[in-house]
Amino acid sequence: MMPTMAPDPICLTTDPRTARVIAFYESLSLQTLNQLETVYSEDARFIDPFNDVASQLDIRRVFVHMFASLDTPRFEVLQAVTEADHCFLLWNFHFRRTAAAAPMLIHGASHLRFASDGRVDWHRDHWDSSRELYEKLPLLGPVLRWLRRRLSAGR
Repeated sequence: MMPTMAPDPICLTTDPRTARVIAFYESLSLQTLNQLETVYSEDARFIDPFNDVASQLDIRRVFVHMFASLDTPRFEVLQAVTEADHCFLLWNFHFRRTAAAAPMLIHGASHLRFASDGRVDWHRDHWDSSRELYEKLPLLGPVLRWLRRRLSAGR
């Protein structure tokens, strides 16, 4: 199996909407959550493998839960492409399950749509929750890795 190659970091963007989103995510903390309304519209929809919510308040709850559940969560944007009102981001999410746990990383992508006021009104995250998260768990991981190998075209 070939290792997954992360893209070379390319975050240069001249689009102020995209730059604002990147700055928000790369500095995200409980203290910076008050900037959420400058990035997301009031009724923005946010979808990831675990959540599907449609308001600033619910998006805030997703992040509050993330900070309560994980140790030192941090986003690193690797690439950004903006075309018209759509933006695509490639990112790494760094975290630990607990302070004593080993560091973990999820590699993913986001598709954003900007509203006429420049804020995000639709955000969908794409990442493989099985490979990036569940396969790393002690009891579930070996079963999922075995299943992936069995279903792979290489087997």
